[in-house]
Amino acid sequence: MSDIVEVAAAVMLRDEGREFLLAQRPPGKVYAGYWEFPGGKVEAGESIRAALARELQEELGITVTACAPWLTRQFTYPHATVRLHFWRVTAWQGEIGITAPLEHSAVSWQRCDQAARVAPILPANGPILKALRLPTIMAITMAGIDGVERQLQRLKTALDNGLRLIQWREKTLPPSERRRFAAAVIDLARAAGALVVINDDADLARQVSADGLHLSSTALAACSTRPDFAWVGASCHDADEIARASQLQLDYALLGPVLPTPSHPATPGLGWPEFTRRRADNTLPVFAIGGLRPDLLATAQAAGAHGIALMRGW
Repeated sequence: MSDIVEVAAAVMLRDEGREFLLAQRPPGKVYAGYWEFPGGKVEAGESIRAALARELQEELGITVTACAPWLTRQFTYPHATVRLHFWRVTAWQGEIGITAPLEHSAVSWQRCDQAARVAPILPANGPILKALRLPTIMAITMAGIDGVERQLQRLKTALDNGLRLIQWREKTLPPSERRRFAAAVIDLARAAGALVVINDDADLARQVSADGLHLSSTALAACSTRPDFAWVGASCHDADEIARASQLQLDYALLGPVLPTPSHPATPGLGWPEFTRRRADNTLPVFAIGGLRPDLLATAQAAGAHGIALMRGW
């Protein structure tokens, strides 16, 4: 087997994470004319972050001031096997292509919530484009505790304020209420353009035409193939479970609890250093969960999380 080429890839984000940058490979290079995320090969003895900063300075003429690891994916092209370390870049100094020569034929800003408007795109980047469509805050329902009507009102307010991802999770709701509440959540979400995944009930997810299915860690362990939904994620507690979710080609994972939770205030969470260790080199977006608040989103992303999942704080 040929050596694996380590590559630092920049997912440059602007407009509060709503837009990302693609660059077109110039004539004379392999896959000339294809669109990709900026970046390049990691040199011997160089860290991923250092390689990322160097490549963006050389290619785009900018100086990175804020970035964090996100995903790592391996792909075999006819000419090489590459391991792509995708980092989200959220702040930089300089103007693209102004302070240094632009090493691409063109660059283009794309919307995270829409299909890319340029083509062709390097085949390794398909899962990355889908991952960018995943909102960074997930609200988890708890109508069995909070009450159905109160939850629906809270959801409507949150959706009006920008919430775009809901996990319907109702372990204690009476059977007579489950489908009605799920259908009502779907109706609210559709009107706002939000995604809904149903926790551990594939039949219900199909009945109410949900966007996807969320697997508990128990269901993940028992799963042999990816469930047939547009979006599928799983609750995980360690790196092995995240790896299992990746093997099944799921779209995201939840990892936690990171901090003590209201239901278990005396139980210490993983903490951010351990969260970072467990999600290292993950191939899919990982949400941090457990004792979090919306104002901890930036902290979570600095630790490598895609976003945060909230039961009470949304």
